[in-house]
Amino acid sequence: MSRFRLPFRPLPRDNLLTIAAGGLAACGFQPLGLWPLTLAALAWLIHRLYVVKTWRQALLAGWLFGLGHFTVGNGWIATAFTYQAEMPAWLGWIAVLLVALYLAVYPAIATLLGWWLANTRRAMLLPAFAASWIFAEWLRAWAFTGFAWNPLAMVTLGGFDRPGLALAAQWTGTYALSGLVVVLSGWWLFALRSWRQEQKWAALAYALAPALLMVLPLHGERREGTLAYTLVQPDVRQDVLNDPANYESQFQTSATLSLPRKPGETRLVLWPESGVPDFLRPGYAQFWYDETTYAADPVLARERLGRVAGKGGLLLTGTTDLAMQGPKVAGAWNVVTALDSGGAIRGSYAKAHLVPYGEYLPMREILEPIGLSRLVAGSLDFFAGPGPRTLDFGAQGKAGIQICYEIIFSGEVVDRAHRPDYLFNPSNDGWFGAWGPPQHLAQARMRAIEEGLPVLRSTTTGISAVIDADGVVRQFVPPLRAGRLDGKVPPAHAPTPFATFGNMLALAWGIALLFIALVASATRKR
Repeated sequence: MSRFRLPFRPLPRDNLLTIAAGGLAACGFQPLGLWPLTLAALAWLIHRLYVVKTWRQALLAGWLFGLGHFTVGNGWIATAFTYQAEMPAWLGWIAVLLVALYLAVYPAIATLLGWWLANTRRAMLLPAFAASWIFAEWLRAWAFTGFAWNPLAMVTLGGFDRPGLALAAQWTGTYALSGLVVVLSGWWLFALRSWRQEQKWAALAYALAPALLMVLPLHGERREGTLAYTLVQPDVRQDVLNDPANYESQFQTSATLSLPRKPGETRLVLWPESGVPDFLRPGYAQFWYDETTYAADPVLARERLGRVAGKGGLLLTGTTDLAMQGPKVAGAWNVVTALDSGGAIRGSYAKAHLVPYGEYLPMREILEPIGLSRLVAGSLDFFAGPGPRTLDFGAQGKAGIQICYEIIFSGEVVDRAHRPDYLFNPSNDGWFGAWGPPQHLAQARMRAIEEGLPVLRSTTTGISAVIDADGVVRQFVPPLRAGRLDGKVPPAHAPTPFATFGNMLALAWGIALLFIALVASATRKR
């Protein structure tokens, strides 16, 4: 009787462990926040770099780690497909895997480069790999439009009331802080090696130093501002958000939540992305205005929104503007529109970092005929705006605006020539699943720390929050609950080193680590 044989060659045990380690490393992100798993998993990857013999093995180790890492960390992407009637929900998990297959290239670049730099100089490996990880994350943030979601540095954030080690991002930037996470993971590997070599005190030092740094209760001085705000989370679920039958009730919910608490109070009122389905600008064909059920006239739409702002107030809300090409509509802009109490438009910002397959369909001519479509309702592609802008609203302060996932791009959220007083981050997180919203909030906290600016997040379903310039969450509305936040916008800090130099600072830290690696190698040879 012949022995049964598998139709494929199984992966070696070490490769399977590397995939599993990548998945465990993602458990350090929100909502789990199990950072010890991240450090332990990275320690395994560093161990693999010490033992592999060829550049191909080093490349494979990073790619397998990334495959597990991004499959677990980006699992929330699958939820988006449950809101798209034109494609089956099961396709979401195929999309998660395909995204992971691509994103795993960046850890592979880091492992390959780190291994190559230290191939004959083992003392260089840890700092060289940490520097390589910094460069790879920076590359991931802009290559092919960029996908900067969940850099390793996100595991350094403490609870809502303390930023923890993440506070260092104001001096390092997020990507260099990710390099520090790699170094701390290497220390755990050194702790294990020292223990096996009976060097108990060295093992204890290597083990405790990362743990103490990760749990430090670091936080800045709590200060209060002067600009009053009302921030709204209407809890409009994704399955009804784009249903015209619900537009009026959505408006009434948001308007009721925005009522002033004090007569004559002058406020900044903040509504989320997708907060208003009306077209607010004139000049479109009447057909487009008739698509909404409660305000076919843009003037009337603006006037009733202005009443929500109240006397002397200002409403910032997510809306859509159409991009006209003569009499025809060529596309749309995902915008935040600012309206005063009289319904006049005081300014607007168009989203620059668009979501591929979410707000536009790449290669539409090829993909649309085979049945693929955008994950967001509608057939019009969105166009990209010009990038970070500061809108000066006088008494309501200078606002920097980042719509939805734009806030995840380190070094790309502020107009450095015109520094704002605060960042407004309206978002629709209703299609992000259970893991996406807390991860999104965490990344907004990191931008606050880097730039030394408060961030105000208004979302459709949560998590809406007010974050001060130290990354501390002052107030928040939990997911899947309607609510409002009232208070004074926390003050900004003086420009941080990162606010001054941007990602050049993070790259400089990477170069410094390479210099340390060379010094360590030269010292070891003597």
